[in-house]
Amino acid sequence: MDTEENPAVFLDRDGVINVDKGYVHKQADFEWMTGACEAIKYANDNGFLVIVVTNQSGIARGYYTEEDVQALHAWMNQHLAERGAKIDAFYYSPYHPDGTIREYRRVSDCRKPQPGMLLQAFADWPIDKAQSFLIGDNEKDMAAATQAGILGYLFGGDDLHALMADCIRTSRLATSS
Repeated sequence: MDTEENPAVFLDRDGVINVDKGYVHKQADFEWMTGACEAIKYANDNGFLVIVVTNQSGIARGYYTEEDVQALHAWMNQHLAERGAKIDAFYYSPYHPDGTIREYRRVSDCRKPQPGMLLQAFADWPIDKAQSFLIGDNEKDMAAATQAGILGYLFGGDDLHALMADCIRTSRLATSS
């Protein structure tokens, strides 16, 4: 990781990168959203870090493990690498206050709508916050973006690549004026 600041696009996972089928944690259940791979490559090619921020309450509920999530994320990046793209970092929140697994049963500032995952990424990476934004599929994502001090864009499930191109163009216009 270099020290020059780059803008970042933060992406929610389920419902943005992949079809939300409920607690997706296996490659066999993973289905890329239309334009997702192209959107990530477009962000890479335009100098944006790509960072996933995803609530994974299935861990707290005992449906799957952190290792399952990490394996899926590694597979996603392998799939993207074959297309010349990459996700720079994955942040996930395994917590839920109603979880059945004691170590994950709690309120956490890393669970959206709280901004903890984004704030941790700002601490971990040299990010140009002024040009950064989040794409999510619900109001919790938008609230996390607002609390982290970046723009949030609501994805309706159509073509992620088209939305990404618009968001990057808007980001560049806003900071050049």
